[in-house]
Amino acid sequence: MSDAPVNSKPTRDQAEAAVRTLLSWAGDDPSREGLIDTPKRVVKAYEEWFAGYLMDPSEYLKRTFEEVEGYDEMIVLRDIPYESHCEHHLAPIIGKAHIGYLPNGRVVGISKLARVLEAYAKRLQVQEKMTSQIAHVIQEVLQPLGVGVVIEGSHECMTTRGVHKRGVGMITSTLLGQFRDDPHTRAEFLQFVGVDRR
Repeated sequence: MSDAPVNSKPTRDQAEAAVRTLLSWAGDDPSREGLIDTPKRVVKAYEEWFAGYLMDPSEYLKRTFEEVEGYDEMIVLRDIPYESHCEHHLAPIIGKAHIGYLPNGRVVGISKLARVLEAYAKRLQVQEKMTSQIAHVIQEVLQPLGVGVVIEGSHECMTTRGVHKRGVGMITSTLLGQFRDDPHTRAEFLQFVGVDRR
């Protein structure tokens, strides 16, 4: 099942008109000099911010390597920066992710793990869902012995509006296979990524 929107995509002109409507609703004049090109800039920014809808995360994981001399220990990529947007307020979510897995005979290039994160982050998101999506696609495609994903995020929807609480960080995790079932593997992964849950 795809996470992409099911409705037909509006044209660029329609998107720019929507931005002009929002500018007017906010109380400004979209035809004044400082705002005249803002609708074009916003639509271009949306293309970049939400490029994940055009990406297939599973494709990044299909090319694997088996010539790893029998390597069967944990592989962890930590402190991967990401930028996303809250699906409730369109406000930024800024943070870092830690992704690990226990290979089952084959490994994937480490940049591909970062690309999987990017594909999901560049969509309208909630952090809990993104964490689960990343872990499950790695499990489904690579079929490793276990997967661990920990994501840290700062949510501007609660720092610039609403409760206005700055400096708050949210941590979510999804642990599958041995990362969930084996306390030693779980503890080793959380130690690697600097999350002490004991």
